[in-house]
Amino acid sequence: MHDVLGRYWRVFATGLSFFAFGLGGLLLRVLVFPALYLVVWKRERRVTIARAIIRLTFRAFVELMRSLAVLRYEIIGLEKLERGGLLILANHPTLIDTVFLMAFVKRADCIVKSNLWNNPFMRGPIRAAGYINNDGGAALVDACVKSLQDGNNLIVFPEGTRTPASGVISLKRGAANIAVRGGRTVTPVTISCTPPTLGKGEKWWQVPASFARFRIEVRDDIEVRSFSAAGGSAVMAARHLTTHLQNYFTEESQRHA
Repeated sequence: MHDVLGRYWRVFATGLSFFAFGLGGLLLRVLVFPALYLVVWKRERRVTIARAIIRLTFRAFVELMRSLAVLRYEIIGLEKLERGGLLILANHPTLIDTVFLMAFVKRADCIVKSNLWNNPFMRGPIRAAGYINNDGGAALVDACVKSLQDGNNLIVFPEGTRTPASGVISLKRGAANIAVRGGRTVTPVTISCTPPTLGKGEKWWQVPASFARFRIEVRDDIEVRSFSAAGGSAVMAARHLTTHLQNYFTEESQRHA
């Protein structure tokens, strides 16, 4: 009986959390960011403030879910993210992985799916923060490299979407292209969630039998120079780096399974 009541509570608490998330996004769009545009005229300063507001908002959302006993989390190696100009690559098992990383990474930039640019709850914060639209085509990699050169910490999920229920990780080559063309080391972050929840194809109300435990670990940097120094074109270097990263994240995922 206690387990059944606990599950009903987590369904309610999860719904309440996502309602608060949507309401918060709407309030930021309607009240906070219009005021920011009026008060701060310089775009660079406005983007910096907008990203700080979003980071604090996401941190509040994570703490809300924790306080409501929807989830627990553990972050290992957080001090490694105190640097600037990091290319942060992470696996993507759940819906809220982006929220977790952006809640704890300062000066975070990210690539946003084009359909979110017209989402009534998200488009205001997204545009105010100057995030990168993934509809940029060939210019997307250039925009990402420039963001890193500007000292931002770029968060990328190389899978491009959440990991499927099968658990098979398949990386796209875009993240490796950014690393190779930008000459950047990769800061890998592995995310695991036990029991699984908010995965690809799952509805928010399909909560597990117990609250989810997130383990987020910032791993040691991966040098990219060796892939470029091996000879051949940047295309081949990106291909080899993608294969290496896919094996890396697959092994880490299996280790925590």
